[in-house]
Amino acid sequence: MRYFAGIDSGALSTEAVVIDEKGRMIGEAVLLTGADPLSAVKRAYDTALGKAELAEKDISFVVATGYGRGRIPFASLEITEISCHAKGMSYLFPKVRTIIDIGGQDTKAIRVNEKGKVVDFAMNDKCAAGTGRFLEVMANALEVSLEEMGELALKAKREVKVSSMCTVFAESEVVSLIAEGHPKEEILLGVASAIADRTMGLIAKIGLIPDLAMSGGVAKNRAVVRALAKKLKHKVHIPKEPQLVGALGAALFAREKGG
Repeated sequence: MRYFAGIDSGALSTEAVVIDEKGRMIGEAVLLTGADPLSAVKRAYDTALGKAELAEKDISFVVATGYGRGRIPFASLEITEISCHAKGMSYLFPKVRTIIDIGGQDTKAIRVNEKGKVVDFAMNDKCAAGTGRFLEVMANALEVSLEEMGELALKAKREVKVSSMCTVFAESEVVSLIAEGHPKEEILLGVASAIADRTMGLIAKIGLIPDLAMSGGVAKNRAVVRALAKKLKHKVHIPKEPQLVGALGAALFAREKGG
């Protein structure tokens, strides 16, 4: 049996996936990147290898992707995160044709064909609007954890609109809304709706073709997912662990290239 690995070195989180030659995921890890990306990569890789009960010498080929892919010395090959997310998501959901990936620092809308090949994409990487970083700042302003944001928002009886998508201005706006006495859950619902609106702008650039799926850490926020599904009038498929999609795609490429 041969084994392959994918590493996704992102700005906020780092993921590693180990698969066997049949494409089965046998080890994985999701860690915060922190101030030392290479250390995070090594820890994530070691964790994934540990879960797979393998050593580095057992891995035939490693593909690196993500923001820090060029700085991973043990990678056999580098492939863009757009291609890796397309590959990973198409493996998990073969009928998917449109992919939304909302990561820590950017948002991507990707269209793929029936073979999982990228045919078009649009990307917002100029500012943190609508990304994981945006949610992080909003969570701090509202004094809630990232994990509870979505569930709290779903308890809201109505939505308080957050009009600014600039992270700095939106933070000031949220602080003002708190001072005005608006409930946290209603502001959070407004934040989720604002992210959905921003994401729809990217999808409009490539055209929405169902099925639709979402990857990245923001996909764990059920309020954002529900807002998107409602505005787009389409179901949004979410993987069991949406943060692993890029690393899984990288591992699948490793199986192809090194098999």
